[in-house]
Amino acid sequence: MQESPFKGKTGLTRVWNAFHYSMAGLVAAYRNEDAFRQEAWLAVVLIPLALFLPVGGVGKALMIASVLLVIIVELINSALEATVDRISLDHHHLAKRAKDIGSAAVFIALVNVVAVWGLVLFA
Repeated sequence: MQESPFKGKTGLTRVWNAFHYSMAGLVAAYRNEDAFRQEAWLAVVLIPLALFLPVGGVGKALMIASVLLVIIVELINSALEATVDRISLDHHHLAKRAKDIGSAAVFIALVNVVAVWGLVLFA
């Protein structure tokens, strides 16, 4: 089995390359994924709001972490959808299942934001 030629990189070169790949991934998600753009703007609003609300440090951390979890899950879902589309654009029940499960993961992450923020602010 052939491996990527980039797997041999080590040390600072690997870290530097990984940083650039990550930034390219964020830019690609922002440019190509409507849901990611919406969630990114939601994060731009909610993260500073969490910092200014009169809650303790643990509450702030939970609120911010719940928002960042949505971003993480959306990135994974977008990667999964791109991979499925790369394999085939034909309608197939397994492709639909994969995309639906990825969408469900994002939905659960969004429900988590509502639950965490609600509990921190009102419990």
